[in-house]
Amino acid sequence: MKGEKKSLLQDLIENSGGCVVTDGGFATQLEKHGAFINDPLWSAICLIKQPHLIKKVHMEYLEAGADILVTSSYQATIPGFLSKGLSIEEGESLLQRSVKLAVEARDSFWSSAKRNPGNKYRRALVAASIGSYGAYLADGSEYRGLYGPDVSLVKLKDFHRRRLQVLVEAGPDLLAFETIPNKLEAQACVELLEEINVQIPSWICFTSVDGENAPSGESFQYCLEVINKSNKVEAVGINCAPPHFMESLIPKFKQLTNKAIVVYPNSGEVWDGIAKKWLPSKCFHDDDFGFYATRWRELGAKIIGGCCRTTPSTIQIISNALRENI
Repeated sequence: MKGEKKSLLQDLIENSGGCVVTDGGFATQLEKHGAFINDPLWSAICLIKQPHLIKKVHMEYLEAGADILVTSSYQATIPGFLSKGLSIEEGESLLQRSVKLAVEARDSFWSSAKRNPGNKYRRALVAASIGSYGAYLADGSEYRGLYGPDVSLVKLKDFHRRRLQVLVEAGPDLLAFETIPNKLEAQACVELLEEINVQIPSWICFTSVDGENAPSGESFQYCLEVINKSNKVEAVGINCAPPHFMESLIPKFKQLTNKAIVVYPNSGEVWDGIAKKWLPSKCFHDDDFGFYATRWRELGAKIIGGCCRTTPSTIQIISNALRENI
């Protein structure tokens, strides 16, 4: 609307030539630094045991050129922390820590970078990650999208509500709802944003296993109906899907929404949620990401990064490619 103040996210995109870089995979990088994350809490286990490693990974992505840092709270839920024997207060404190670590990394990096007038960096934004209900279940159901008849809209809102409130209160710049597998959960997220009256921008990312629809089998046209009506959600897109799906999904989303389009695919390897391991598949190498990132931008993506099994090296290549071709 005319005269309406731009959000931090809109400003960042505009000041970056129309496309910004979000970060990449977290768990792979934590493991590289010696973290043991074979746990239902996944990389969020490091919030309890090795928070310094989380900050280290954030710094590596900033150095690689990420304009947006996504917090380590994807699989961090209060029920998940309770199952570890922690109290509600301790669980909430760990959610706050996920934002604090990212903000501290960003502030520290930026105070150093801005002293160098020739630096190529922009002041990054911190996006608080909110994983789907399926991510909490840790059984791969975010890639199937079928939560069963007992999981209602009310149950999904109850599941997300307190975590959403705690993360917002911790002071991120925006919210990132990730690997949403169906319309019901997208609706739960949108309704909560309205009910809590969240004042920072959000993006909602679905995943896809067939390159055409949400994991539930529902069309993206159907899934986006509720999102398109919300002014609390500024961007929509796809994360944690194979990179070769982006070529067809970006134009599809462009037809279905006026919101900014965000894509951060995985490396192309496929996660087996039952066996809890990555299966080799049609992988992109880092150099492929550089070529395709410019293509995805041409197709209409405004926020581009990586998800599982991508690294700071991937993000460096994406960042360089997008900056070279502004």
